[in-house]
Amino acid sequence: MITFPCCKINLGLNVVSKREDGYHNLETIFYPVLLCDALEIKTMDEDFPSPTNCDIKVTGNSLSNCDEKDNLVVKAYNLLAKDYNLPRIHIHLYKRIPSQAGLGGGSADAAYMITLLNKRFHLGLNDKDMIHYATKIGADCAFFIKAETAFATGIGNELSPLSRGISSLEGYYLTLVKPDIAVSTAEAYANIKPQQPKKCCRDIISQSIDTWKDELKNDFEASVFTHHPELKAIKEKLYKEGALYAQMSGSGSTIFAIFGRKPKEIEEKFEGSFVYTCRL
Repeated sequence: MITFPCCKINLGLNVVSKREDGYHNLETIFYPVLLCDALEIKTMDEDFPSPTNCDIKVTGNSLSNCDEKDNLVVKAYNLLAKDYNLPRIHIHLYKRIPSQAGLGGGSADAAYMITLLNKRFHLGLNDKDMIHYATKIGADCAFFIKAETAFATGIGNELSPLSRGISSLEGYYLTLVKPDIAVSTAEAYANIKPQQPKKCCRDIISQSIDTWKDELKNDFEASVFTHHPELKAIKEKLYKEGALYAQMSGSGSTIFAIFGRKPKEIEEKFEGSFVYTCRL
């Protein structure tokens, strides 16, 4: 059985306070994007000589400094296997979503693994059950159980449907630019100064997209751009190319841009970077 984990961007991201447990409270809009990995599972023959119950092969985009047995899809399998009698399986994970990019690729793979195991082996889990398991793996994993646009608070794990709809992006074009730069979560948080925004991103995204450039912010940009000015330059270049709105996604190194029409020859203009464009 196969599924296709999508990625996400953050439409606005505000770090509003530091928690007693050392984490930070956020306000952000998770928006799904149809750049997908491919995740396939097959039951393992009883005679297959595997030292683990979950044999994994990862192809496509390489994952830096990641032992395959530590992949989040394996963690998802092991988490469910504690409560359910799962058979031994083979996993093939084909990666298109770049890592350390602020796109949630690893979290998406883990969440989709939970839904795939639930469907394939008839575990009987509902959305609430699967969200419970996903939250144990990562802060933004819960979003990918349903992968529907949502307002996220807490550490990114508390999801609310939008009481007011997002300003319609239908017919617009989205471009992702991910240079060969990795920004870790720890690095992004190192110089962050939590503060409550003047206006919540949930309210801003219901306005015309023409207002987003001046009002919709990602609080990580200030500190990350200081250490990686190349990312700031990409954002500025996307605006020069005609973007209506551009921003860093999450705490990673992807800059996304929304265009009113399909940008021409955009891949050539960011040679050396991973570039993806789709219609919304």
